Amino acid sequence: MPATPRQFTEQELAVDPIDAARLLLGSVIESTTPEGVVGVRIVEVEAYRGGDDPASHCYRGRTPRNDVMFGPAGRLYVYFVYGMHFCANVVSLTDGVPGAVLLRAGEVVTGNALAHTRRPSARSHAELAKGPARLTGVLGLDREHNGVNLTSSDASVRLLAGDPLQPSDIRTGPRVGVAVAVDVPWRFWIDSPAVSTYRRGTRRTRIAAVPHLGSSVPDA
Repeated sequence: MPATPRQFTEQELAVDPIDAARLLLGSVIESTTPEGVVGVRIVEVEAYRGGDDPASHCYRGRTPRNDVMFGPAGRLYVYFVYGMHFCANVVSLTDGVPGAVLLRAGEVVTGNALAHTRRPSARSHAELAKGPARLTGVLGLDREHNGVNLTSSDASVRLLAGDPLQPSDIRTGPRVGVAVAVDVPWRFWIDSPAVSTYRRGTRRTRIAAVPHLGSSVPDA
């Protein structure tokens, strides 16, 4: 019999967003609501940091909106965008140091019928959570879920570890639609029809490495 998926711990997620992004690929985010349970296998993510990442919500410092992104790790950072959609992120790094991973796309693996009810316009199974707004939609996530501890066993939203991936399984490229740091290759994905469509941003900004966060930061 297959092993029961285990829940991520806060310590596992308290790492650089670039490392957390790779770690999250293939994992499952599972949301429980009065309507039922929906689980989505994560197939595409983007890493965002703090003061050294002009595309990040935390680039200009801490605000009531981005407060959750400052930790502790393993919390869900949910924000409203374009006046119509919610996006979900997994907070990483240590408490007080901002960083998070945007969940861009996934495959519904639990609660297929409920997911189709929430996304009736989806033309295929792959389209159900193809994109960050669709992903939050099928999971039923909104502002009330901002700050949820994904590592807590009794949380309404939980993050379950998937099977380990080989480095060759993971592809990288620029983040989608950002207005700055458009060439920084901090989008990560694995082969899946649910991976969202790439849309290039319009400006270029260099990001220098931050020594205390290690050497994994590219000088884009």
